[in-house]
Amino acid sequence: MKRKNRNVAIIGSGMSRFSSHREEVNQPEMIHEAVVEALEDANLTLDDIDCVLHGNMELFEMVHQPDMWHVLGDGGWGKSGVRLTTGGTTGATLACAADNLVASGLHDVILAIGFEKLQEGHTTGGITNMADPLWGRSLQTGALTGLGAQKVIDEFGEERARIAAMKYRTIMDEHAMKNIKAHRRLRLERQYIKETADNSPPLAGELRMIHMCSQSDGACAVIFASEEKVKAFKANPAWVVDHETVHREETMIFGSQKSTQRAAAEKLFARAGIKNPRKEIDLFEMYDPSAWWGVDWLRDFLLLEGDEALKMIENDEITIEGAFPVNPSGGVVASNPIGATALVRVAEAAMQIRGTAGNHQVPKTVRRAMASGFGGTLWTVLMLLSKEKPE
Repeated sequence: MKRKNRNVAIIGSGMSRFSSHREEVNQPEMIHEAVVEALEDANLTLDDIDCVLHGNMELFEMVHQPDMWHVLGDGGWGKSGVRLTTGGTTGATLACAADNLVASGLHDVILAIGFEKLQEGHTTGGITNMADPLWGRSLQTGALTGLGAQKVIDEFGEERARIAAMKYRTIMDEHAMKNIKAHRRLRLERQYIKETADNSPPLAGELRMIHMCSQSDGACAVIFASEEKVKAFKANPAWVVDHETVHREETMIFGSQKSTQRAAAEKLFARAGIKNPRKEIDLFEMYDPSAWWGVDWLRDFLLLEGDEALKMIENDEITIEGAFPVNPSGGVVASNPIGATALVRVAEAAMQIRGTAGNHQVPKTVRRAMASGFGGTLWTVLMLLSKEKPE
């Protein structure tokens, strides 16, 4: 692992309810829901917080420097603060920055907040205007692409690939049904896998509406603390072991021999001494913008070959009760408040280690958990958490 000045742990997390529209609250009020829950979870007050990190996609709500307004809901008035935006990876970048700031000794306790209130802006308008209309055309569809689906189909055949993708989507919905905060809780049934996919409106190629993440309103707050503060607070920690960020601009335009998902996993596992991630990691909260990418990326993140990832889905290994649970929360296809989405992955992984996930807590003991973020030009952020304090 990377050398640190001191160990850092997640000691509290909170989330608002995720929904397509949160018209009953404004942005500070929605953020306040998550902050209050995180403070209560950690048994802290705002007086214990040294610094507030804030992240969202400003171009989606079209509110400049929203963190200045949001002090009404997050309690950041008079405290140190940093505002971050890195696209869909924003939430994961917040987690990495919080870890770095505490590990460096600059701050002892950090409150990281990710949010999005997408009903108040225009996500598609923001994406289509963020790049040059000629050179950046590939960027302007965001996560909406049928190429991931076609890749899996070309390799494993249409029937098997389509069933695997829809089964993955159905498993994510089964998990979301256990998560009271999740946005899309559809009660999908396995006996209707083929019919559900066939009857869903097509988006691009074999990518259909049912496969794709939606846009959600919601906020997530996570509290990071130094080892000394963990002891002083007598906290229930999930320790940050390491994290890796891989971004390559040419990935979108010219293609790449190795995905950023596999590159990030290789680097992270090499530093952590992980030889067999399926056996040495207990759970994965993956940023899966669509069911097709979930199927494809599972192979890259776990450094699998051939059809091993498809078999994991076909054999129910990725369910909450399975050998390697993936997204017990329901994942991104269930809830996608973009600026918070990747932070939710980190929060959910930490909750599983800390045993605070409620109805969607996995039955086995989680000693190591992994969380990923996705965004930018196919950027990947990967974070490893542990029940045991790193040496």
